[in-house]
Amino acid sequence: MSVLINIFLGLHIIGIASLLGGFLTQMKAMSAGTARFVPAMLHGALTMLLTGVALVGFRQIDGGSVDNIKIGVKLAVLFVILALVYVKRDEERIDKGLFGAVGALTITNIFIAVLWH
Repeated sequence: MSVLINIFLGLHIIGIASLLGGFLTQMKAMSAGTARFVPAMLHGALTMLLTGVALVGFRQIDGGSVDNIKIGVKLAVLFVILALVYVKRDEERIDKGLFGAVGALTITNIFIAVLWH
C-alpha cells in the first residue's frame, strides 16, 4: 500500500505543478490584461482532485489517520479553483483579479498542505 500511496502522491504533486505552472506562464499576460486559463490549469486541478481523494482513501485503508478538517479546507479551496477555471476556461481574457485569485488560492492550498500539521 505504501508504494501505491507514494505513486499517487507523486501524481498529486504533478497536478499542483501543472496548475501552478499554468498560472506562472500567464503572469506576463496577466500584467498586460490578456491572461487566460490554459488547459494545463484545468487538467492539473482535476488531477489534484482525483489523486487527493484517492490518497485519503488509501491512507484510511492502510490504517493511517487523516485530518478531516485539513482535507475539507483543501477540498473547498480546490473546488473554488476548479469552478473558476472550468467556467472561464474558454474566455480569451480573464480579469486580473480573478486570475490572481486562482493563483493565490493555489499557493494557499500548497501552504495548507505543507504547514498544517
